[in-house]
Amino acid sequence: MEYRHLKYFLKVAEEKSFSLAAKKLYISQPSLSQFILKLEEKIGFPLFDRSCTPLQLTYVGELYLETARKILDVSDQFINKIDDIANLRRGRLIIGSSPFRSTYLLSQIIPVFEQKFPGVELILKEDTTRQLEELALNGQTDFSISLSPINTKLFDYEELFQEELLLALPPHHPLCIKLQRQPGDYHNPPPIKLQDIHDTPFILMDQGQKLHRTLFELCNNAHFKPRILLETQSMNAAQALVGAGMGAALLPDTLVRASNLNKNPCYFSLAPAPVRTVIVAYSKGRYLSKAAVAFIKLMKESLGNN
Repeated sequence: MEYRHLKYFLKVAEEKSFSLAAKKLYISQPSLSQFILKLEEKIGFPLFDRSCTPLQLTYVGELYLETARKILDVSDQFINKIDDIANLRRGRLIIGSSPFRSTYLLSQIIPVFEQKFPGVELILKEDTTRQLEELALNGQTDFSISLSPINTKLFDYEELFQEELLLALPPHHPLCIKLQRQPGDYHNPPPIKLQDIHDTPFILMDQGQKLHRTLFELCNNAHFKPRILLETQSMNAAQALVGAGMGAALLPDTLVRASNLNKNPCYFSLAPAPVRTVIVAYSKGRYLSKAAVAFIKLMKESLGNN
Protein backbone atom coordinates (compact mmCIF):
# COMPACT_ATOMS: atom_id res chain seq x y z
CA MET A 1 0.00 0.00 0.00
CA GLU A 2 1.21 3.49 -0.84
CA TYR A 3 2.24 5.73 2.03
CA ARG A 4 -0.04 8.37 0.56
CA HIS A 5 -3.03 6.14 1.24
CA LEU A 6 -1.98 5.63 4.84
CA LYS A 7 -1.78 9.39 5.26
CA TYR A 8 -5.29 9.74 3.79
CA PHE A 9 -6.65 7.34 6.40
CA LEU A 10 -4.73 9.02 9.23
CA LYS A 11 -6.01 12.46 8.26
CA VAL A 12 -9.65 11.26 8.34
CA ALA A 13 -9.03 9.65 11.75
CA GLU A 14 -7.42 12.87 13.01
CA GLU A 15 -10.09 15.27 11.72
CA LYS A 16 -13.00 12.86 12.42
CA SER A 17 -14.61 14.22 9.27
CA PHE A 18 -14.31 13.35 5.56
CA SER A 19 -14.96 16.95 4.51
CA LEU A 20 -12.37 18.49 6.86
CA ALA A 21 -9.80 15.82 5.95
CA ALA A 22 -10.40 16.35 2.23
CA LYS A 23 -9.76 20.09 2.60
CA LYS A 24 -6.50 19.45 4.47
CA LEU A 25 -5.42 16.90 1.84
CA TYR A 26 -6.46 19.13 -1.10
CA ILE A 27 -8.60 16.41 -2.68
CA SER A 28 -12.34 16.16 -3.23
CA GLN A 29 -14.53 14.65 -0.53
CA PRO A 30 -16.10 12.07 -2.90
CA SER A 31 -12.63 10.86 -3.93
CA LEU A 32 -11.55 10.53 -0.31
CA SER A 33 -14.77 8.75 0.69
CA GLN A 34 -14.40 6.36 -2.25
CA PHE A 35 -10.82 5.57 -1.27
CA ILE A 36 -11.86 4.74 2.32
CA LEU A 37 -14.69 2.51 1.05
CA LYS A 38 -12.29 0.58 -1.20
CA LEU A 39 -9.85 0.25 1.68
CA GLU A 40 -12.62 -1.13 3.92
CA GLU A 41 -13.67 -3.59 1.20
CA LYS A 42 -10.08 -4.81 0.90
CA ILE A 43 -9.74 -5.27 4.68
CA GLY A 44 -13.20 -6.77 5.04
CA PHE A 45 -14.30 -4.58 7.94
CA PRO A 46 -15.49 -0.99 8.34
CA LEU A 47 -12.81 1.36 9.68
CA PHE A 48 -15.14 4.19 10.68
CA ASP A 49 -18.49 4.29 12.44
CA ARG A 50 -20.41 6.68 10.19
CA SER A 51 -23.45 6.73 12.52
CA CYS A 52 -21.51 8.94 14.95
CA THR A 53 -20.89 12.66 14.76
CA PRO A 54 -18.03 13.36 14.80
CA LEU A 55 -16.76 10.28 12.93
CA GLN A 56 -15.40 7.54 15.20
CA LEU A 57 -13.01 4.65 14.56
CA THR A 58 -14.27 1.08 14.85
CA TYR A 59 -12.19 -1.47 16.76
CA VAL A 60 -10.62 -2.64 13.49
CA GLY A 61 -10.07 1.02 12.63
CA GLU A 62 -8.13 1.51 15.86
CA LEU A 63 -5.92 -1.49 15.03
CA TYR A 64 -5.36 -0.15 11.52
CA LEU A 65 -4.52 3.28 12.95
CA GLU A 66 -1.86 1.78 15.23
CA THR A 67 -0.32 -0.16 12.32
CA ALA A 68 -0.42 2.83 9.96
CA ARG A 69 1.40 5.02 12.48
CA LYS A 70 4.12 2.39 12.96
CA ILE A 71 4.61 2.02 9.19
CA LEU A 72 4.87 5.78 8.68
CA ASP A 73 7.15 6.13 11.69
CA VAL A 74 9.59 3.58 10.21
CA SER A 75 9.40 5.47 6.92
CA ASP A 76 10.02 8.80 8.66
CA GLN A 77 13.04 7.41 10.50
CA PHE A 78 14.48 6.22 7.17
CA ILE A 79 13.94 9.67 5.65
CA ASN A 80 15.64 11.27 8.68
CA LYS A 81 18.69 9.07 8.13
CA ILE A 82 18.84 10.13 4.49
CA ASP A 83 18.47 13.78 5.48
CA ASP A 84 21.48 13.40 7.76
CA ILE A 85 23.62 12.72 4.69
CA ALA A 86 22.83 16.27 3.59
CA ASN A 87 24.38 17.55 6.86
CA LEU A 88 21.22 19.25 8.07
CA ARG A 89 20.64 21.17 4.85
CA ARG A 90 17.09 19.84 5.05
CA GLY A 91 15.02 17.71 7.39
CA ARG A 92 12.25 17.83 9.94
CA LEU A 93 12.23 17.80 13.72
CA ILE A 94 9.06 17.19 15.77
CA ILE A 95 9.35 18.28 19.40
CA GLY A 96 6.85 17.52 22.17
CA SER A 97 6.54 20.15 24.87
CA SER A 98 4.10 21.50 27.42
CA PRO A 99 2.86 25.04 26.72
CA PHE A 100 4.81 26.12 29.80
CA ARG A 101 8.11 24.74 28.45
CA SER A 102 7.40 26.20 25.02
CA THR A 103 6.98 29.66 26.52
CA TYR A 104 9.88 29.74 28.95
CA LEU A 105 12.40 27.35 27.40
CA LEU A 106 11.86 26.71 23.70
CA SER A 107 11.18 30.37 22.92
CA GLN A 108 14.88 30.92 23.70
CA ILE A 109 16.18 27.88 21.80
CA ILE A 110 14.11 27.75 18.59
CA PRO A 111 15.24 31.12 17.12
CA VAL A 112 18.91 30.16 17.61
CA PHE A 113 18.37 26.73 16.06
CA GLU A 114 16.46 28.23 13.12
CA GLN A 115 19.34 30.62 12.44
CA LYS A 116 21.92 27.82 12.49
CA PHE A 117 19.86 25.27 10.53
CA PRO A 118 17.33 27.18 8.37
CA GLY A 119 16.63 24.12 6.20
CA VAL A 120 15.28 22.03 9.08
CA GLU A 121 11.51 22.23 9.50
CA LEU A 122 10.47 22.46 13.16
CA ILE A 123 7.10 21.16 14.33
CA LEU A 124 6.01 21.75 17.93
CA LYS A 125 3.37 19.52 19.52
CA GLU A 126 2.06 20.76 22.86
CA ASP A 127 0.22 18.67 25.44
CA THR A 128 0.29 17.46 29.03
CA THR A 129 3.28 15.47 30.31
CA ARG A 130 1.38 12.19 30.14
CA GLN A 131 0.33 12.76 26.52
CA LEU A 132 3.79 13.99 25.54
CA GLU A 133 5.26 10.68 26.68
CA GLU A 134 2.65 8.83 24.60
CA LEU A 135 3.57 10.92 21.57
CA ALA A 136 7.25 10.07 22.00
CA LEU A 137 6.51 6.39 22.57
CA ASN A 138 4.40 6.19 19.39
CA GLY A 139 7.01 8.01 17.31
CA GLN A 140 4.78 11.05 16.81
CA THR A 141 7.57 13.24 18.18
CA ASP A 142 11.31 12.82 17.75
CA PHE A 143 11.56 13.55 21.46
CA SER A 144 9.41 15.08 24.15
CA ILE A 145 10.43 17.30 27.04
CA SER A 146 9.28 15.49 30.16
CA LEU A 147 10.23 14.79 33.76
CA SER A 148 11.99 11.96 35.55
CA PRO A 149 11.37 9.35 36.73
CA ILE A 150 10.34 7.72 33.46
CA ASN A 151 9.86 4.10 32.39
CA THR A 152 13.34 3.12 31.20
CA LYS A 153 11.99 -0.07 29.63
CA LEU A 154 10.10 2.10 27.15
CA PHE A 155 12.23 5.25 26.93
CA ASP A 156 15.75 6.48 26.53
CA TYR A 157 16.34 9.94 27.98
CA GLU A 158 18.86 12.71 28.64
CA GLU A 159 18.82 15.10 31.59
CA LEU A 160 18.54 18.83 30.92
CA PHE A 161 18.34 20.56 34.31
CA GLN A 162 16.77 20.46 37.75
CA GLU A 163 14.12 22.77 39.10
CA GLU A 164 12.81 23.34 42.60
CA LEU A 165 9.12 23.36 43.34
CA LEU A 166 8.11 26.50 45.24
CA LEU A 167 4.97 27.18 47.19
CA ALA A 168 2.99 30.20 46.01
CA LEU A 169 0.65 31.91 48.52
CA PRO A 170 -1.71 34.89 48.21
CA PRO A 171 -0.17 38.17 49.43
CA HIS A 172 -2.76 38.46 52.21
CA HIS A 173 -2.00 35.00 53.62
CA PRO A 174 -1.02 35.11 57.32
CA LEU A 175 2.37 33.51 56.60
CA CYS A 176 3.22 36.20 54.04
CA ILE A 177 2.40 38.88 56.58
CA LYS A 178 4.18 37.12 59.45
CA LEU A 179 7.38 36.54 57.46
CA GLN A 180 7.13 39.91 55.70
CA ARG A 181 7.30 38.44 52.21
CA GLN A 182 6.94 40.82 49.29
CA PRO A 183 4.79 39.68 46.36
CA GLY A 184 6.90 38.57 43.41
CA ASP A 185 10.13 38.20 45.41
CA TYR A 186 11.51 34.76 44.58
CA HIS A 187 15.06 35.36 45.84
CA ASN A 188 16.04 33.20 48.82
CA PRO A 189 12.47 32.12 49.65
CA PRO A 190 12.23 31.16 53.33
CA PRO A 191 11.54 27.48 54.02
CA ILE A 192 8.24 26.51 55.58
CA LYS A 193 6.55 23.19 56.31
CA LEU A 194 3.58 22.12 54.26
CA GLN A 195 1.71 21.35 57.48
CA ASP A 196 1.75 25.11 58.19
CA ILE A 197 -0.82 25.69 55.44
CA HIS A 198 -2.97 22.56 55.78
CA ASP A 199 -6.10 24.76 56.04
CA THR A 200 -5.31 26.71 52.85
CA PRO A 201 -7.14 25.55 49.69
CA PHE A 202 -5.02 24.59 46.66
CA ILE A 203 -5.20 25.28 42.96
CA LEU A 204 -4.29 21.95 41.41
CA MET A 205 -2.83 20.97 38.04
CA ASP A 206 -4.99 18.46 36.15
CA GLN A 207 -4.23 14.73 36.15
CA GLY A 208 -2.23 14.84 32.91
CA GLN A 209 0.53 16.75 34.69
CA LYS A 210 2.98 15.26 37.16
CA LEU A 211 2.47 18.21 39.54
CA HIS A 212 -0.99 16.78 40.22
CA ARG A 213 0.42 13.61 41.77
CA THR A 214 3.34 15.44 43.37
CA LEU A 215 1.06 17.69 45.42
CA PHE A 216 -0.90 14.75 46.81
CA GLU A 217 2.33 12.87 47.61
CA LEU A 218 3.78 15.85 49.48
CA CYS A 219 0.56 16.42 51.42
CA ASN A 220 0.32 12.73 52.24
CA ASN A 221 3.87 12.85 53.63
CA ALA A 222 2.77 15.85 55.67
CA HIS A 223 -0.19 13.81 57.00
CA PHE A 224 -3.07 15.82 55.58
CA LYS A 225 -5.37 15.74 52.57
CA PRO A 226 -5.31 18.97 50.57
CA ARG A 227 -8.53 20.88 50.04
CA ILE A 228 -8.83 21.60 46.31
CA LEU A 229 -10.32 24.92 45.24
CA LEU A 230 -10.13 24.20 41.50
CA GLU A 231 -8.11 22.36 38.84
CA THR A 232 -6.46 23.88 35.78
CA GLN A 233 -4.27 22.80 32.86
CA SER A 234 -2.29 26.04 33.00
CA MET A 235 0.50 26.77 35.47
CA ASN A 236 0.34 30.39 34.39
CA ALA A 237 -3.34 30.51 35.31
CA ALA A 238 -2.65 28.90 38.69
CA GLN A 239 0.09 31.44 39.40
CA ALA A 240 -2.13 34.37 38.41
CA LEU A 241 -5.03 33.08 40.53
CA VAL A 242 -2.80 32.79 43.59
CA GLY A 243 -1.57 36.33 42.97
CA ALA A 244 -5.20 37.43 42.84
CA GLY A 245 -5.79 35.93 46.28
CA MET A 246 -7.25 32.50 45.48
CA GLY A 247 -5.53 29.67 47.35
CA ALA A 248 -2.06 28.16 47.17
CA ALA A 249 -0.20 26.41 44.34
CA LEU A 250 2.89 24.32 43.81
CA LEU A 251 4.96 25.83 40.98
CA PRO A 252 8.39 25.19 39.41
CA ASP A 253 10.93 27.92 40.04
CA THR A 254 11.62 28.12 36.28
CA LEU A 255 8.12 29.53 35.77
CA VAL A 256 8.37 31.82 38.79
CA ARG A 257 11.65 33.37 37.62
CA ALA A 258 10.50 33.93 34.05
CA SER A 259 6.95 35.19 34.57
CA ASN A 260 5.77 38.78 34.74
CA LEU A 261 2.42 39.29 36.45
CA ASN A 262 0.53 42.39 37.48
CA LYS A 263 -0.44 40.72 40.75
CA ASN A 264 2.21 38.38 42.13
CA PRO A 265 1.99 35.69 44.80
CA CYS A 266 4.45 35.38 47.65
CA TYR A 267 6.91 32.52 47.31
CA PHE A 268 8.28 30.03 49.82
CA SER A 269 10.48 26.96 49.65
CA LEU A 270 9.43 23.77 51.34
CA ALA A 271 11.42 21.82 53.90
CA PRO A 272 12.66 19.48 52.58
CA ALA A 273 12.76 21.16 49.16
CA PRO A 274 11.12 19.07 46.39
CA VAL A 275 13.31 19.02 43.28
CA ARG A 276 12.54 17.44 39.92
CA THR A 277 14.67 16.74 36.85
CA VAL A 278 13.62 17.95 33.40
CA ILE A 279 14.57 15.51 30.62
CA VAL A 280 14.22 14.87 26.90
CA ALA A 281 12.67 11.44 26.34
CA TYR A 282 12.33 9.34 23.21
CA SER A 283 11.20 5.82 22.40
CA LYS A 284 13.66 3.10 23.45
CA GLY A 285 16.16 2.41 20.69
CA ARG A 286 14.77 5.11 18.42
CA TYR A 287 17.19 6.62 15.92
CA LEU A 288 17.89 10.25 16.83
CA SER A 289 18.47 12.38 13.74
CA LYS A 290 21.32 14.86 13.59
CA ALA A 291 18.70 17.60 13.87
CA ALA A 292 17.43 16.13 17.15
CA VAL A 293 20.96 15.70 18.49
CA ALA A 294 21.83 19.27 17.50
CA PHE A 295 18.69 20.67 19.16
CA ILE A 296 19.30 18.77 22.41
CA LYS A 297 22.93 19.92 22.43
CA LEU A 298 21.81 23.53 21.89
CA MET A 299 19.38 23.28 24.81
CA LYS A 300 22.10 21.96 27.11
CA GLU A 301 24.54 24.68 26.05
CA SER A 302 21.94 27.41 26.50
CA LEU A 303 20.87 26.14 29.90
CA GLY A 304 24.47 25.77 30.97
CA ASN A 305 25.05 29.47 30.31
CA ASN A 306 22.02 30.59 32.32
